[in-house]
Amino acid sequence: MIKKFEDLGVWQEARELCKEIFSQISEGNFSKDFALVNQINRSSGSVMDNIAEGFGRSGNKEFIQYLSISKASCTEVKSQLYRALDRNYLKTEKAEELNAKTQSLINQLGGFIHYLKQSEYKGSKFKDTDLVYFPNHESRIDNPKS
Repeated sequence: MIKKFEDLGVWQEARELCKEIFSQISEGNFSKDFALVNQINRSSGSVMDNIAEGFGRSGNKEFIQYLSISKASCTEVKSQLYRALDRNYLKTEKAEELNAKTQSLINQLGGFIHYLKQSEYKGSKFKDTDLVYFPNHESRIDNPKS
């Protein structure tokens, strides 16, 4: 059962991708291209961070929105990997490996989004729909039924 964002396989894979990107941008001439290093580091981090933030929103619509941002960031990483390859910062084999990982993650995020759109479960914040909550738990009232 998924209880926290760290339990999500898609987040775990995004984290691994982020770590691999960081190891590549920390070496050789790549590390000296500050603009590309900053951009790919931020976009690879955005993939995992948006999965986590969306999970924390506790509602499917918001989660889907953040997963979409995560998917777009992953696509951005893929494009940046081509720039790194074209500038000879990555060997062809490493670029292909990282591109395959980004594409796999893009596909997984797309599948997860599709699953959530089809799901009847709307998120944990909608579990108790009979009650309206106020900041003070003692001021809880019944939701008027129309």
